[in-house]
Formats: sequence, C-alpha cells, structure tokens
Amino acid sequence: MISTAWFHRIKAAQRDLIRLAGGIERSAEISSISKSHIGRMNNATDPELMPLHAVYALESECGVPVVTSAMAELSGKRLVDPEGSHGTDHCLVAAYSDTVRKAGDLISGGAVAIADLVVTPAEAMKMDRDAAELEAGLAVLRKALAAVKARGGQKVGFQVVGGGQ
Repeated sequence: MISTAWFHRIKAAQRDLIRLAGGIERSAEISSISKSHIGRMNNATDPELMPLHAVYALESECGVPVVTSAMAELSGKRLVDPEGSHGTDHCLVAAYSDTVRKAGDLISGGAVAIADLVVTPAEAMKMDRDAAELEAGLAVLRKALAAVKARGGQKVGFQVVGGGQ
C-alpha cells in the first residue's frame, strides 16, 4: 500500500515537472495526454498519478528528472550523472547566489509557518514548493562546482560596469 507521504511527494514532483515543462497545456502537447488529464495530475488532491511514458517525455523535454529523482529519493537512493558526461558550464556565482536565495525562502517561510506551532496544509505545500526549488538549485550549484573542479579552479571576482569613471 502507498503511504500518504509517498503520494504527496510524487504529486509535488509531478506539479514541479508540469511547471518546468511549460504548464498544463504545453505538458499535454509533449505527452500526448489531454489537458484535463494533465490538470488532474497537477491537482494535489486528485489520486491520478502520471503514467511513466508521460514522466519520461516531460523529463526529457525539460532536462530535469524531477519525478524520477523523487522516486529514487523515496527508495533511499539518488540519481547521479554518468561518468564522463559533460553538462553545461554554469556560472558559479549565479548558481551560488540563486541557491542561497532559495534556501532563504525555505527558511523564512518555514519559520513563519512554524511560529504558531501549527503548520497548515497550505503552509506545508508552500514549504514543499520552496524545498523543491532549493533542490533544483542545489543540482545546478553542484554542476557549477563540478565544472570548477574539472577546470582546476576558478577565479571569482566582480567587475564594475558603467556608473562613471
């Protein structure tokens, strides 16, 4: 039997995947599934789970294995890129600052939600969305750090542009 927590984690990953793929209408085009069916999969309380062919099509389109990663995570595993694969070279400073911002959103939102010692379903959903964004940001940061290691380091500096002299 599927636990409630497992179900909510997969549904959250489905919603993230639909958002990353461009929304309900675009996801319907990519997966060849009707908009109403995709809409049910995007609804947190609807019991409809996404079929594997749709997960594969949408993850391939957006390049992020959101649902696959969630399923691995629920089994105590994590996905890694195959050895020798070369991802896009990411800007370390941008990836780091974006990750810190996303962590701040989760921390501050969580503090507000927990302050009254009651976390509502809406607050839990917001925290889950923030956690998903942080998780995606961490993946980008780790790719940027891997690129820095592969290059043997990176000078991180700032250049002043415009504004006078």
